[in-house]
Amino acid sequence: MGSDFEADHFNIAPVPLHYRVLGERGDWVLLLHGLFGAGDNLGALAKALMHEFRVVQVDLRNHGRSPHSAAMSFAAMAADIAALQDTLGIARSHLVGHSLGGRVAMELALHHAARVQRLVVADIAPVAYAPHHSEIFAALRALDLQGIASRGEVDTQLAQSIPEIGVRQFLLKSLYKEGDHWCWRFNLPVLQASYANITAAQNGEPFMGQTLFIRGELSNYIQPEYESTMRALFPHFTLKAIAGARHWLHGEKPEEFNRLVLQFFQN
Repeated sequence: MGSDFEADHFNIAPVPLHYRVLGERGDWVLLLHGLFGAGDNLGALAKALMHEFRVVQVDLRNHGRSPHSAAMSFAAMAADIAALQDTLGIARSHLVGHSLGGRVAMELALHHAARVQRLVVADIAPVAYAPHHSEIFAALRALDLQGIASRGEVDTQLAQSIPEIGVRQFLLKSLYKEGDHWCWRFNLPVLQASYANITAAQNGEPFMGQTLFIRGELSNYIQPEYESTMRALFPHFTLKAIAGARHWLHGEKPEEFNRLVLQFFQN
């Protein structure tokens, strides 16, 4: 394994991802987080699956404790996942991806289906999205972390542009102190520069495996008009909605989300 991947669509040098493994038996399940996140964002799902599966919580490139890189594309991130599979000796695995992580999971399935068993995509579709993180990028870039004394001070400054406390708390999970300075674990300049790459439409060979899309009832990330594209690329997909959930459905409605994923893998 390994050389086949770099020879085709993913002719990209992978980076060694940071990861954590839970569980000691069963099929492998890789969990892929969203933009600005890290592997522990799907920690509740990992704990729900670990009794029946070997679960890998992954930090995508330019996120968490994984390496930073100037290359940021679906292909690059999928190459990283394939390399991680090789590192762990995984021939095929289930994939669960939320938002950007769902894009990475779909990329792997669309261009190297032999590596994917079943696929769960949470609140994202393989379509092009208009820019919708501009305020977050602006707020993060406006911060002078060199002059920050505490985590609370960062929250106070972010609140001027980001009123939603849940969004701020999510971002602050990636804030850490190195010596006397505060830093972001995500690679903010590259994420912003590569934004068009990670909001573009996706294509490839249709993935014929079983696929579950889960959307938040109150989220607008999966619209009815996207379903024809979803069906063309994932002919055997099922779509489920979680009542009362927005985009961070796995955090807002963890019991419902975890139950849908577990049932999908068990059937």
